[in-house]
Amino acid sequence: MRTRVQAALLLFVVIAVAAFAVPLLLFTASDRTQQLVLARSADLDRFASLMDQAASTGDTSAVAAEARRYTQLYGEPLVVTDTRRNPVVQTGGMWAADPDVARLLDAALRNETAHPTGALRPWSRGSRMFAEPAGTGTRVSGAVVLRASVGTAAQDITRRWAAVLAGAALVAVACTVLARAATRWVVSPLRRLDRAVGQLAAGLPPEQTRAGGPPELRQLATGFNRMARTVTAALEQQSRLVADTSHQMRNPMAALRLRVDALHTHLPASANPTYTGVTTELDRLETLLDDMLALATAEHRAGELTVTDGSDARCELTAVAAAQHRLWEPVAHRAGARLTLRAAAARVTAACTDRELAQITDILVDNAIKYAGRGAEISLRCTVEGPLAVLTVTDDGPGLGTEELALATTRFWRSGRQRHDGTAGTGLGLAIAEQLLAGRGGRLELEPAQPRGLRARAVVPRAAGDGGAP
Repeated sequence: MRTRVQAALLLFVVIAVAAFAVPLLLFTASDRTQQLVLARSADLDRFASLMDQAASTGDTSAVAAEARRYTQLYGEPLVVTDTRRNPVVQTGGMWAADPDVARLLDAALRNETAHPTGALRPWSRGSRMFAEPAGTGTRVSGAVVLRASVGTAAQDITRRWAAVLAGAALVAVACTVLARAATRWVVSPLRRLDRAVGQLAAGLPPEQTRAGGPPELRQLATGFNRMARTVTAALEQQSRLVADTSHQMRNPMAALRLRVDALHTHLPASANPTYTGVTTELDRLETLLDDMLALATAEHRAGELTVTDGSDARCELTAVAAAQHRLWEPVAHRAGARLTLRAAAARVTAACTDRELAQITDILVDNAIKYAGRGAEISLRCTVEGPLAVLTVTDDGPGLGTEELALATTRFWRSGRQRHDGTAGTGLGLAIAEQLLAGRGGRLELEPAQPRGLRARAVVPRAAGDGGAP
């Protein structure tokens, strides 16, 4: 935002400075050109007056001598003729017979004045021609043609333009400094506010936004701080409630299990099914508490990573997958399933920690073993897809329908088939995996396997410096 605001202000500065400088440049050039024309017109008037006197007295020596002194002093040639175009004086190598000069002489003898048009520029070179008739009123007694050099005038214009451009540059620099200061004054509070909003959205305690900038922004920052304190307090209370409830329930749960176990020896054989049901439900309740804590931790960690730099985390995908395969292969064998591993040929480094990837793998493999059924074939595969590392768990079990796939990562959701066959878990595993992946900029993809079963893909960015990783 700061760049865009500065760009807009600088564009306005450029337009404003150009609107001031360009007319001033044109005016200085036109003014200096006008000075040249007026000066040479005065010189022509003087020579025209001398020629008119010479025509009256018949003595042209004065005008000839004055013309030679003028050319010698200023280096600008001229031609003076009588009414029949007979040269009275020709200086500086300019001749009356020259076509350009002859054309101007003819115009002057017709009582027409010829002055150059168009303003000079710093790059103007050469000379300009002036012509004026000699005489009074409608009586023409001769003609005067002058070739004036524009070099001195062009140099003057160059100096004036340089001064104007230097002043415009100073103004532009001053305006740029002011624009940057004004932008910082306005945008800095907005950036702090945006950072605090990101922290609040991630569920983290936001930093108190310092009041600064215009009064409206100061009022907004004050209001946001009040809102952030209220929201943060509510989130902390909610998180503490979940954590405290889970922790506080562990002691009663442990005591209840001890009492149930103590009763077991005093129960008749007919009560064994009831005892088994009670212990099973106790196991499920303990698992639910563990998963609730794991989900709360994963959500908090994902929020932290959205506003902090977690790019330094890295782990070797194939090594973690191999370790988890060794851990879960006996479990799969006892459940009547077969777990195989297919790792990538090259070393793949993922942008997450070993613990996070191991937890994600545990969740996916555990689900596959639980729900694929006896005799299922389960494969654990590590692949690379451009800048992404992918861990895929595929089974050939009953899988999930299209509507069920859309709900699979919802908290506490369990398939109706799983609830009835006694294999249902807490419904939090996939939600935990999704939060862990989201915190690292990854995602969890669930799709049907062919010809049957379920394919779960844990996609996470590759670590920086690992092959095709960004």
